[in-house]
Amino acid sequence: MKKILTLAFLASLSALPISASADTPKNSKPSVMLATPPAPAATESERWAELARRRAAVASKMADKSMLILFSAEPKLYANDVDYVYRQENNLYYLTNLKQPNAAFVMVKNGTDVKEYLFIPKRDARQEAWEGRMYSSDDVTKISGLRTIVDSAEFEDFLDLAKEKRSYTSKNQITIPNSVETVYTPLPNDEDDGEGHREYRQEMDWVKSFAKVETAESGDYKYETATGYKVANAQPVFAALRHIKTPYELKRIQHAIDITTEAHMRAMATVGRAKWEYEVHAEVEYIFRRRNADSWGYPSIVGCGANATTLHYVESQSPIVQGDLLLMDVGAEYDHLTADVTRTFPVNGKFSPAQADIYRIVYNAQEAAAAVTKPGATFGQAGQAARKVIDDGLAKLGLITGPGATIPGVVIEVPDGKGGVKKVERSQTSLFAIHGLGHWLGMNVHDVGEYGVPFRPGMIYTNEPGIYIREDALDYLPDTPEVKAMIAKIRPAYEKYKNIGVRIEDDMLVTDSGYEWMTKKLPRKLEDIEAFMVAAPAEVPFQASVLSPRPANIFVALAGGGMGRGVSRAEEHDHSIGG
Repeated sequence: MKKILTLAFLASLSALPISASADTPKNSKPSVMLATPPAPAATESERWAELARRRAAVASKMADKSMLILFSAEPKLYANDVDYVYRQENNLYYLTNLKQPNAAFVMVKNGTDVKEYLFIPKRDARQEAWEGRMYSSDDVTKISGLRTIVDSAEFEDFLDLAKEKRSYTSKNQITIPNSVETVYTPLPNDEDDGEGHREYRQEMDWVKSFAKVETAESGDYKYETATGYKVANAQPVFAALRHIKTPYELKRIQHAIDITTEAHMRAMATVGRAKWEYEVHAEVEYIFRRRNADSWGYPSIVGCGANATTLHYVESQSPIVQGDLLLMDVGAEYDHLTADVTRTFPVNGKFSPAQADIYRIVYNAQEAAAAVTKPGATFGQAGQAARKVIDDGLAKLGLITGPGATIPGVVIEVPDGKGGVKKVERSQTSLFAIHGLGHWLGMNVHDVGEYGVPFRPGMIYTNEPGIYIREDALDYLPDTPEVKAMIAKIRPAYEKYKNIGVRIEDDMLVTDSGYEWMTKKLPRKLEDIEAFMVAAPAEVPFQASVLSPRPANIFVALAGGGMGRGVSRAEEHDHSIGG
């Protein structure tokens, strides 16, 4: 029997109260817990208008006499006959809002004439009995506004003719003309684009069936066809459009953020009574399900103590220890748009002096990045502002020998600003601040968009500086007299702050006048977190688990895009950590 695995949602959790009763007595204190507002509504005509606007924007960026082909996402295997829950390919969803597997979208542009076609599977009673209702043609039109529909069983025949530059007439007498000179489809950028090769495997296989793929001097792929087709990567087209969020999109991503805010609040309210990380993790994903999120946008990170110094810690198998910090990086996904929010807070509700030292540096770094954010500024400028605060703060604590200090004899390559690289000594700050400021946010947690472009209203990025005093941070440095002298100077501070990890992450919207904290409802300032954690537990009933953890040798594989996250292209360019 074909089964579908529901990832990461604990649907069987008991429905505990979400917040204090609305009928709060007049003499009692107001509730500090915030329930997620209702999901944003849209009429059919509003949704159609939004999708039509997106499709028109894509068409405007296409060359004359061209065709766009979008494939649906392939089902992802969990094990044997069990798949992960299906998630539609982002760009196809962006233009259609359709979640149906085995769908495809085709757009043909000839001058000002633009035709749109959908390939959708015909309803099958036997399949529906096993896997649920499929879209009818009326359903497809009601959701997407598109009316020209072809049976997806004919898609392969269409592709065979399309690569020969031949028109296709379907069995229901719909003709897709082909006098085009350029065909667009999402493709990997180059041979090093591992994510693109995984995500766009079927598109690349189709292009390879009629085109010779080579590497241009720029490093990007180029394509040579016998038919004279120009093959164009559609990724940049969608990246440019998805980078700027419309009011319609902003309402939906704000809803994902609001769900995530409530989940964070519930974790803060219960962590002092929890025994294990997985208990806090369960509270988070209970709220995701309770508030009807699609899923998480990435596997939740819930790490206590030293686990907070591991960027993508996803096991949630260690004890909750009074006196430690808990770092929680989680994000709900709603309508294919994800939140990405991190808070670090004390299990017992009170930061120790050492924890507060590190927390205040990270908080001030966030504030510095926000102060730079406005139209015309750049991601790099915001990152530099945050980095300077961290550099100065670490020097003040004695964790580095001075502002701008480097590790003697350790040389790395960095961009030279002219398209090449230059060699410099590695900064001491990089021992503890091991990632950049953040990343773009949208349909992906590491969303599409160039990082060198100026900020524009409608862009959303994550402002997430962090400091991680890992217990092995000094263990792998060269064994030289100069490095030993450096370590001797910072050792006392290192021992004082060892195993403290702090990241604060907020989702920032660039506005006409500057910026908006989309996560502003969630306590962030140290004193506000402490005050919240005093008041909130009384509003959220909680009983610690009596279960034992899994064996100590538990291992969560990060490979293959299943439960964890590998290194993203954004991370390779030091823009983000990914959560």
